[in-house]
Amino acid sequence: MKLVFMGTPEFSVPVLDALVQAGHDIVCVYCQPPRPAGRGKKDRPTPVHARAIELGLPVRHPVSLKSPADQADFAALGADVAVVVAYGLILPQAVLDAPKFGCLNIHASLLPRWRGAAPIHRAIMAGDTETGVCIMQMQAGLDTGPVVLRDALPIGDTDTTQMLHDKLSTQGAALIVQALDHLPDLVPQAQPDDGITYAYKIDKAEAQIDWSRSAVEIDRQIRGLSPFPGAWFDAQGDRVKCLASAVVDRTGPAGHILSQSGELIIACGQGAVSITRAQRAGKSAQDIVDFLRGFQFGDDPLV
Repeated sequence: MKLVFMGTPEFSVPVLDALVQAGHDIVCVYCQPPRPAGRGKKDRPTPVHARAIELGLPVRHPVSLKSPADQADFAALGADVAVVVAYGLILPQAVLDAPKFGCLNIHASLLPRWRGAAPIHRAIMAGDTETGVCIMQMQAGLDTGPVVLRDALPIGDTDTTQMLHDKLSTQGAALIVQALDHLPDLVPQAQPDDGITYAYKIDKAEAQIDWSRSAVEIDRQIRGLSPFPGAWFDAQGDRVKCLASAVVDRTGPAGHILSQSGELIIACGQGAVSITRAQRAGKSAQDIVDFLRGFQFGDDPLV
């Protein structure tokens, strides 16, 4: 099919690769504009932009798609369908209507659960046992369109957002290829009114660990916010990010270190967590055995 691809971050790259490998004619790639990054604050292309250049595909990165000129340029591409995955811009109705088969969005949740910006983070933090990918026919509303194809994926007890991100990206790439192969025969299913939840953007204020909460909640917070922004606590003037964890059958006063000999176990309001990967400010992330070789906690409880 003749496609426009619209995506920006690393999550979208495997989808672009899969569409190319499937033999689709990608007439243009849309992504967010390059932005300053690194020490020199030089403009850096987004992951999709960089990959599209490697593939020899034309790239556009408008600041918005609100102008009639940008909308006319999009329509002039004559695409059969636009594939949208984590693009980052709202698509006006004129853009949604331009391709022959409309715009298909790859969304990393089982809609209508977790509409919005951070479905992977929110699913882990809420303790969901299942997530997945939906291929959705886009409408003007936020992730409200009918679903043409879906595929579920279990959430493991040790899954972090990064791990689930990678699994769902691969799953989404396979599912959109399947959807395009059968698109004229697929029957869109309206999302039910029951079970709607919103995956609001992660606020950095959510990242500080409150040790008075239960171990189950803190474990979900750590895994759901890993690797970014990273759940953290302060210890002896150092900020420590926790990047992986597990609930363990130990008890003690909340915030007390129960073990730091080859393992880091911290008591919570109920139960305890074992931190298995951590990072100090300005340092690289480390497995906990290596981390504890260079840092020891004092006797004071963590706050």
